[in-house]
Amino acid sequence: MADPILHIKDAYFFEVPKFLWRPHYRSLQDVPQFLADAHPEAGLDDFNHDLAGKIIIPQPFGTLKNLYEAQSGFCISKVMIIEVVAAIFIFWAFKKFAGLIRSDKAPEGKGWNALEGLVLFVRDGIARTAIGPDGDKYVPLLGTVFFFVLVLNLIGMLPWVGAATAAFSLTLTLAAFMLIHAIYAGSKNLGVIGFWTNMIPKLDLPLWMLPLKIVICGIIFFVEVIGLFIKHGVLGVRLLANIVAGHLVLTAVIGMIASAAALSLKLWGTVAVIASLAAAAMSVLELAVCFLQAYVFTFLSAVWLASVIHSHGDHGHDDHDHGHEAGHAH
Repeated sequence: MADPILHIKDAYFFEVPKFLWRPHYRSLQDVPQFLADAHPEAGLDDFNHDLAGKIIIPQPFGTLKNLYEAQSGFCISKVMIIEVVAAIFIFWAFKKFAGLIRSDKAPEGKGWNALEGLVLFVRDGIARTAIGPDGDKYVPLLGTVFFFVLVLNLIGMLPWVGAATAAFSLTLTLAAFMLIHAIYAGSKNLGVIGFWTNMIPKLDLPLWMLPLKIVICGIIFFVEVIGLFIKHGVLGVRLLANIVAGHLVLTAVIGMIASAAALSLKLWGTVAVIASLAAAAMSVLELAVCFLQAYVFTFLSAVWLASVIHSHGDHGHDDHDHGHEAGHAH
């Protein structure tokens, strides 16, 4: 690849091996207009060479400025297509899985048993653990987020496809969705006013300390509100950072082969063997990271959700949640 981070960068094209896709423009009039405008100095041979291996996504609803920026309208990017494919796959899998459950048939086969195990894990290991007895009604939400992130992470492991969860537009949108749902669920459980007043601590201070109480409560309320937004923002940043870091390390390991090839044939052979084994080991680790990051994103979403749907006066439940948080932190 000309750019080592194309695999994790959103764009308006899909990259494949160059020998599989070579454009054969016979004149500059055949070159897409936005590319001709973006590179007026380029010749016909330059376009045929540089666009080899790049399948440009058709844009019926917008126009492009270049392969990475939209000019106007609604432009379809690589990440958008990957998201739709993941959503369709999840819908198909769970529709079929739900059909098996309704027909009272036990899931048969490793795939369906694995899916059932993951669903039970989301219910018992995430929803009930983080939220408590009320967790079951949030299983559809948390399950959807968990499987969506997991499938996107796994798709990102495929060569030349692209890592959708390495795009801020996706991870921050997921985090914003969980924030909006947390505010909605908290307002539904505690009332709109109760949701916000729940962030104000109940201080048992004498009347003559009322001014100090107002100041302290105001500061803590401000910190709680800001913290609510920051915690959900960190969800998106954490997911993106872990996925990007893994792919960059893998890229660096494989890049050693090309660097060694410029030195000597003997060194290239040694580095190629070592780097290939290291890349294989890193890929196995990345598969584990795919599941781990889906779990972390979903579990923390459930923890933040639990913190706003229960009144702070419910000390028993708070202790229960804090105990689980501390256990997972360790």
